[in-house]
Amino acid sequence: MSGRYALFRWSQAFAAIPGFPQGHLPQWNIAPGAQVLFQHHVDGETRLALGRWGLTPPWLRDLTTAPAHARSETLGGQPMFREAFRLRRCLLPANGFYEWRGTHRKRPFWMTGEGSLLYLAGLWEAYPVEGHVYLSVAMITQPAAHLRRPLLLDETAQHAWLAEDTPLGELQNLLIAPSVPLRERVLANLVNDPRCNGPECLTPA
Repeated sequence: MSGRYALFRWSQAFAAIPGFPQGHLPQWNIAPGAQVLFQHHVDGETRLALGRWGLTPPWLRDLTTAPAHARSETLGGQPMFREAFRLRRCLLPANGFYEWRGTHRKRPFWMTGEGSLLYLAGLWEAYPVEGHVYLSVAMITQPAAHLRRPLLLDETAQHAWLAEDTPLGELQNLLIAPSVPLRERVLANLVNDPRCNGPECLTPA
């Protein structure tokens, strides 16, 4: 399972997207429960927003059960994700994500794509509390051998995923699309500590 990812470098064009937070800081070790940047459509316009990584629908009462991940194979039929899948899809921009492999002693791997940013498919929700609306997200994952990885979308798929009028059948096809090509690098164990949130997370093994 991809429980961590990073967003520490972005272009001026990305920072010019409406909603980009002023003074947003680079993050090398983003874990569930953190505030994360996500991209979505508002009235047909692409915007960025911050939300908690852990999906909280308005009806959820126990926030400790907020899921950080949604399985691509089942999300369309699950009450937790069904409505967000139809109406509130988003992208989580990342420079890469971490993957732990091994049987007895798992080692972290740094996974990146060909471009400067990967776009991970996600869902978002709004949670009203005492006159304030909090946003939250879940990352969609798909099977990858004996692991699970984020559902990565290429540029064409990104537009279809965010568009409000994409037919359900096309969305379901995106859930089973092959993953984009990835590069990998084995790392030292510094990233294992969620308190470590600097460039040292990417120290090679």
